[in-house]
Amino acid sequence: MFLVDSHCHLDGLDYEKEHLNLAEVIDKAANRDVRFMLAVSTTLSAFPALQQMTAEYDNVALSCGVHPLNLDDDWDKDRLLRLASDPKVVALGETGLDYFYHQTPELWAIQQQAFRDHLQVACQLKKPVIVHTRDARDDTIKLLAEEKVDQCGGVLHCFTEDRETARKLLDLGMYISFSGILTFKNAEQIREAARFVPLDRILVETDSPYLAPVPHRGKANQPAYTRDVADYLAVVKGVSVEQVAEQTTQNFARLFNIAGERLTLS
Repeated sequence: MFLVDSHCHLDGLDYEKEHLNLAEVIDKAANRDVRFMLAVSTTLSAFPALQQMTAEYDNVALSCGVHPLNLDDDWDKDRLLRLASDPKVVALGETGLDYFYHQTPELWAIQQQAFRDHLQVACQLKKPVIVHTRDARDDTIKLLAEEKVDQCGGVLHCFTEDRETARKLLDLGMYISFSGILTFKNAEQIREAARFVPLDRILVETDSPYLAPVPHRGKANQPAYTRDVADYLAVVKGVSVEQVAEQTTQNFARLFNIAGERLTLS
């Protein structure tokens, strides 16, 4: 079986207490059939270190972008274009809108412009976007449509919205990624959406080191726990975990233009 962690923050894991090094993280994941991962960046300043950290691993791809809550760090559209042009970068982001922590129209406007910039660079480079949204559903969908996300493709990661939002995203050609939140007791709205979304438009992720799934809640998350998300999704969808693994891996390859031979057991 071959699973992909489509969204993890490898540079955010604890390499002092939880893991010896990245090689150990990758081995732990492989032992649970998680054999490929997408390391997602959240600032441009930290991106070169993430590049260096993952350089020797063919089973790790990269994204490049600035999280909407990190725009005071180092946001620069031209620098994004330059860094994201690296062949190992398969996506832009994570980008998007987060109105939960930024609650003023002035900050929303800054986020919206950066989101547009990410989408424009994504279309220029023909690479998909990884989208974060929190308390900003309507504006997120509006900007995705206005900036023609269908021309580059994208995924709404760590989905926490409802079925109707999922429908609107699917209509825009987006994929939807489910994380460990799917397993939480109070997440029935997310499970309802997961039952609605076709399996050929779903990805699985950890968002590690955050949001560890049941039965690991309270611990730091890690790519190996993608298997727990996949196991739970299989129950929600009423299919085998092998089918979830095969389909979500195919979806990942299609969205991020990953050569098929990189995502096989051979």
